[in-house]
Amino acid sequence: MKFGVDRREALSASADAAAVGVFEVEGKDDRLPPSLALADKATGGLLAGAWKRREVKGKKREVTVLHRPDGRGRVLLVGLGARSQFTADVVRRAAADVVRALRGKGARTLAFQLGSYVEGSVTSSMAARALADGSILGAYEFLRYRTTTEGGVEEASVHLGEDRSSEERSLTSEVAEQTVIAENVLWTRDIANLPADTATPERLAEEARVLGKALGLKVTVFDEKQLAKMGCGGLLAVGGGSVHPPRLVILEYPGGTRRGRTVAVVGKGITFDSGGISIKPAARMSEMKFDKSGAVAVLGILRAAATLKVAPRVIGVMCCAENLPSGSAYRPGDVVRTYNQKTIEILNTDAEGRVVLADGLGYVVDQFHPDEVIDLATLTGAQVVALGDDMGGLVCPDDRLANGLLMASAATGEPIWRMPLTDYHRELVKSDLADVRNSTEIAVAGMLTAAAFLETFVGKTPWAHLDIAGAAWVNPVTRKYQPTYQNLGATGFGVRLVARYLQDLGTSKG
Repeated sequence: MKFGVDRREALSASADAAAVGVFEVEGKDDRLPPSLALADKATGGLLAGAWKRREVKGKKREVTVLHRPDGRGRVLLVGLGARSQFTADVVRRAAADVVRALRGKGARTLAFQLGSYVEGSVTSSMAARALADGSILGAYEFLRYRTTTEGGVEEASVHLGEDRSSEERSLTSEVAEQTVIAENVLWTRDIANLPADTATPERLAEEARVLGKALGLKVTVFDEKQLAKMGCGGLLAVGGGSVHPPRLVILEYPGGTRRGRTVAVVGKGITFDSGGISIKPAARMSEMKFDKSGAVAVLGILRAAATLKVAPRVIGVMCCAENLPSGSAYRPGDVVRTYNQKTIEILNTDAEGRVVLADGLGYVVDQFHPDEVIDLATLTGAQVVALGDDMGGLVCPDDRLANGLLMASAATGEPIWRMPLTDYHRELVKSDLADVRNSTEIAVAGMLTAAAFLETFVGKTPWAHLDIAGAAWVNPVTRKYQPTYQNLGATGFGVRLVARYLQDLGTSKG
């Protein structure tokens, strides 16, 4: 979708549809708000009549469509909910509601009336960015395997009107930047949605090579022979049961400033997770093609970093393997030696994500000495139990890093919640046979014991763990509870969040 900025009033433009934000009606006053006067005029008074009859209530996810008597398209009234609860994310969701409502309805162009989405702490800049974000993300469909499509909005724009025409230059720049970020999310979703017969570890490595060539990134791919020489026993163990061997992929973005901070971003890339010998139940196992979402998010983050030319140097690490049962698969009871020589007692082959991440984390800390490390992984069902399927879990002992990610979360609408990590969790992952074990004796605090395991492999480097098991994809059941901009399948969660963090890091003094 193309998204731009237009000086004109939305209702004066020639778009197929114009979208106006409406706050929830409070009290018994049925008078039409002055802010809707232009929309009422465009509908020949239809809006005033619908308002008086309380057909328009302004509730969230409410979209009312009125056809203009002059034949100049439609006016959509999109609910924004209560003014007291209004945020930029409400705007983002509303934009997606509008785009989805127009799918298959013959509307190719869409105009948003910016002023109707500006209120309280939500500025013109925030609203314009959110409208672009929600529209582009909400319009997404994964069509690679579809022979037909309904069609939908192809071009959208935020219209300033006379009151905000002076902001055209600044808003054009901000919308263009937000469009780049949203398009990176769509690119990420396309790869994450690929099934396991296509998206093998080698295919993910090839995606990295193509990206590196296009954007001038240095890309290094370690195959199974090289991994054996390097001592990456975690990747080799997890990938040993598949005919598609594991890969460790390193992408290097040099950064926009000399001697700036180096941030390592490490992702779990299990291209399919059957559970291995500790095999999963059949129900919903098809969704395990999304277990590569952390590594694919790393691809999207590096693409965004290079496109936006963020200041920090960014090292991307993709730990890619397919976890299948076979005669060559690793077993419960095995002991695995990782890149940094630490050993792992395997108690459950379905706790494989932390095993491959052990090699990736150990490697990047040893070879690149980053100032900080962020890992993204669809790591534990316990994260979904604790926080639900719309929010990521953040485990981070470093307050500066944690606060930076939480601020980026608030700005982008990708929700995360900081969780504790204590010596109790660290004790639970200690092994009598090896340095650590990949599962615990008692089934408690699974998200946090997984984080305690990963902490073992970063040493003293400031580190943040993002468990995105719930937020990485949407299925038909969870779909109705999610924001409209999260379509069925992969969400690309983490790309907007970490890209914004990297942008903010370049402007901070810390």
